Amino acid sequence: MDTNASTNHDEHSEQKPAGSSEMPVLKDPVCGMTVTAKSSHHVEHAGKPFYFCSAKCLAKFSAEPDQFTQASKSAPVAAQEPAGQASTAYTCPMHPEILQHHPGSCPKCGMALEPLVPELDDDESPELASFTRRFWWTLPLSLIVMMLAMFGHQLRWFDMATQSWIELVLSLPVVLWAGWPFFVRGVQSVIKRSPNMWTLISLGTGAAFIYSVVATVAPGVFPSSFISMGRVAVYFEAAVVIISLTLFGQLLELKARSKTSAAIKSLLGLAPKTARRVNADGSEEDIPLSNVHEGDSLRVRPGEKVPVDGVVLEGSSSLDESMLTGEPLPVSKRAGDKLIGATLNTSGALLMRSEHVGSATVLAQIVQMVAQAQRSKAPMQRMADTVAAYFVYGVVGVALLTFFAWGFFGPQPSWVYGLITAVTVLIIACPCALGLATPMSIMVATGRGATQGVLFRDAAAIENLCKIDTLIVDKTGTLTEGKPAFERALGVNGFDDDEVLRLAASLDQGSEHPLAAAIVNAARERKLDLEKAEQFDSASGIGVKGVVGGKSLAIGNTALMAQLGIDVASLASQAEELRGQGASVMHLAVDGKLAGLLAVSDPIKATTADALDSLRKSGLRIIMATGDGLTTAKAVGKRLGIEDVHGEVKPADKLQLVERLQKEGCIVAMVGDGINDAPALAKANVGIAMGTGTDVAMNSAQLTLVQGDLRGIATARALSVATVGNMKQNLTFAFVYNMLGVPLAAGVLFPFTGWLLSPMIGALAMSLSSVSVISNALRLRFTALKPDSSPSKKTESS
Repeated sequence: MDTNASTNHDEHSEQKPAGSSEMPVLKDPVCGMTVTAKSSHHVEHAGKPFYFCSAKCLAKFSAEPDQFTQASKSAPVAAQEPAGQASTAYTCPMHPEILQHHPGSCPKCGMALEPLVPELDDDESPELASFTRRFWWTLPLSLIVMMLAMFGHQLRWFDMATQSWIELVLSLPVVLWAGWPFFVRGVQSVIKRSPNMWTLISLGTGAAFIYSVVATVAPGVFPSSFISMGRVAVYFEAAVVIISLTLFGQLLELKARSKTSAAIKSLLGLAPKTARRVNADGSEEDIPLSNVHEGDSLRVRPGEKVPVDGVVLEGSSSLDESMLTGEPLPVSKRAGDKLIGATLNTSGALLMRSEHVGSATVLAQIVQMVAQAQRSKAPMQRMADTVAAYFVYGVVGVALLTFFAWGFFGPQPSWVYGLITAVTVLIIACPCALGLATPMSIMVATGRGATQGVLFRDAAAIENLCKIDTLIVDKTGTLTEGKPAFERALGVNGFDDDEVLRLAASLDQGSEHPLAAAIVNAARERKLDLEKAEQFDSASGIGVKGVVGGKSLAIGNTALMAQLGIDVASLASQAEELRGQGASVMHLAVDGKLAGLLAVSDPIKATTADALDSLRKSGLRIIMATGDGLTTAKAVGKRLGIEDVHGEVKPADKLQLVERLQKEGCIVAMVGDGINDAPALAKANVGIAMGTGTDVAMNSAQLTLVQGDLRGIATARALSVATVGNMKQNLTFAFVYNMLGVPLAAGVLFPFTGWLLSPMIGALAMSLSSVSVISNALRLRFTALKPDSSPSKKTESS
């Protein structure tokens, strides 16, 4: 690599102001690395200069410049970003097809746009902070207005006309400041011709507020029949309470949505911040990770994380790669072996050469897969928006028709009656019950689930869980305990089983390997007398050697035994049988002769078999997908009755398995506990994480089983069935209420009965509808959560 280019990558981390003597820091548009305008690798494209960290990135850009200057065809503004700098794209969580390179609101639903891939140091959502401030500052005003409306005439502290003015003054900050974002979104929905829930909320609260202002400021325009207790009835309380409730609902939603980026932030936090580079003259220095380039020599000391993907040049060690494979056992690495960035070096020192940096690393690709899977989800609220669009057209149409019908054909003062009835239609159609129908069921269900050790992340998980027909399960930490446990020792050539265990544990006291820890713990539980090991050596990476009680010992795999010239054929059949049962096998040699073998396995959880039997009875197809070896995976699958087993799969393979099943028409749930499961968890119709697993898995999933017990899935499905039924009841009631209430508010009964619904009655009816929905949702707290045993459409044999 060009040395001139490499010297420019370790100096600056921030953009310098104009006129600064230092060069401004830019971003390589190919890999995102930090570069400066001094870089010798640069090119001009479309009249703008672009700078690169290496000749390789320059070549990639020159071959396909449009690929790196435009994020996608739907985001042509990408080229407007400063040359050489990475731009942040924003999308709508409900409409992933919306993409732009600056914050804003979705033109379809009005929701705040979110970064496609959040930064690790992102602060709290500005919208969440704004809505929190608006809610808490105006909540006292809303409560006072509501109390005045309910009890003001009984207190008689002032006449009712004065009370109307007081309510007006108190309502102004709530409506014009706290509710301002809702009105902006409502107006935008009209301008964009995309009516949604914000259209209804802004129309309903706006109608109630404007009507009440007119009734307070100019009460003379209303007929005497609308005067009650010395004033024309006002409905400020309806407007402010609706706004406060809507703000509260938005706070809950925004907090839930903020968790969707937690998985990606957890992944980003895995990578080390610095790397130790070995220069050509032999000197070493710590540099920011962004300044590492392909071909750099890097030192990885014991206890440090591998900075980027690469290959071992010198040294040997054991690396914890559970972040990729999900398996608890460290992997031995020697010269020539591949290394994966963000994996942990547990023992020896390594010298490595970087091969993939920036967005080309395995970790970066996992981040992209999780982000892609999260964006591809279709929230169930999309259906509600579609229905709401037609509902808005209908309500507005009825209100206008009512206004003109009364104006032209009603009794005098006909246009005043027309205004009152139109306002009543908008008030009674204000979507409180419709807006609360789903959120209230979700709130109660999530609370009930939490008491059962089942944590739902969003409404989509509750809706989809009762529909799943295929369940993909990880092995380690999901079906099994995820911790190595000693299984047995077998002695030969005069050594008994306990002596084999005692000698192996004595030597393994100097090892930090999880397998060694399992052997030492087993020996101590049996109260075997352990001796001190001398001349301990684990440099081979395939086992350990040392001297115990004057005897030369070696423990390791068949490769170590072959290296020492020790014949293990006498135990070959037993070893293969143990491996077939899912165990890891190690051989023990004493003074150059085979003494026996030891088996360590990852035991299956006590509750796993019962849980799988219950899920099969409910009609689910069970599939195992694990990063462990295929032999071990099949052995575990055979013991649990799982026929469809996929072994040695990587994160991308699990993701592809989910996608393939979904294309076949399956509704897929994925259960896992590791970082390697994160992309598949995010892509599945329902991602289920074990509470005993990693934070990344739990943040990627929509459902977490707190105790890590698969039996919780049956409980969660029963709660899902009850909740979906409850939501349908609420939505049905809300729509039926509007179908009956709107015609009554429009005055269809007036010609026959002389009844005319006043806005006050409309507000009362609106409140009662909300109370009914809430009461129905609260029934979920007492619903019996019996596992759903009804078979799904697709069975195990499908």
